[in-house]
Amino acid sequence: MRQGRYRFIIGFLAVPVFLYGLYVIWPFAQAFYLAMTSKRTAASPDRFIGFDNFERLFQSDRFWKAVGHHGVLLLALPLITLAIALFLAYLLNVAGGSRGGGMTGIFGSKVYKVIFFLPQVLAVALVAVLFQAIYRPDGLGALNAVLESVGLGRVGWLLEPNLALWSIIGVLVWQAVGFYVVLFSAGMASIPAEIYESAEMDGCGRFRMFFSVTLPLLWDTLQVAWVYLGIAAFDAFAVVQLLSVDFGGPDGATTVLPLEIWQEAFRNSRFGYASAMGVALFFLTLTFAILALRVTRRERIEY
Repeated sequence: MRQGRYRFIIGFLAVPVFLYGLYVIWPFAQAFYLAMTSKRTAASPDRFIGFDNFERLFQSDRFWKAVGHHGVLLLALPLITLAIALFLAYLLNVAGGSRGGGMTGIFGSKVYKVIFFLPQVLAVALVAVLFQAIYRPDGLGALNAVLESVGLGRVGWLLEPNLALWSIIGVLVWQAVGFYVVLFSAGMASIPAEIYESAEMDGCGRFRMFFSVTLPLLWDTLQVAWVYLGIAAFDAFAVVQLLSVDFGGPDGATTVLPLEIWQEAFRNSRFGYASAMGVALFFLTLTFAILALRVTRRERIEY
């Protein structure tokens, strides 16, 4: 009986495990191997050079600058996005008080959810074109037109090194926040209304209710959202490539590792060195995910 069960399990898992190994594990193994070669193009021979690419990588100022930008993204993107998304989700689901046996949001909350989610369904190229018009450095740019109308000077949002990265972070937040509003709205909708009603009867105000009731009961959802946004902070390739000046400029002020990998592989024809960057990015992302899950781990609240 037990042998028949094991045969069934092995037979059931054989095809998925094979496909996972073929399309996930094998490409990773190839990338690790290429990182130890001097391969320059797809047709060039693989010459094994050991850890030379990694030594060169760790001595590269461009690499460490990109890692530093990921550090800024890792702090700013999750914090800003989650703060805005939690605030908006609370307004749309709980802030209206109890009505008809459940908690309600502000008037028109269903319409607002659709509006907030709209940026999530837009193609990245369309988002880039939209914000190219918003960030234009001349008087035709939407932001500069507003500044000039109140008597302030123009700003080169993507041209000034101190502003360029934060301007791109603003785009990433704008695009991502709608998804997390919907995610947190679903989590808040699953919290029993009796808990909120009991808190109201005890004199709990909206501010106190958010931090003492809603936030603790959303902790699991918040943890997953933090990990997703952290992983997104290690990407940002498409937005940076389409919006930044001279692919990660000005003067490398917005460069990120995926963009550096693309440039090394397809512009400089250094596949081995690009693969070494990819391996470094893989371990950075994996380390973040493990640390984030361990640091934010806590006892689950049952309700």
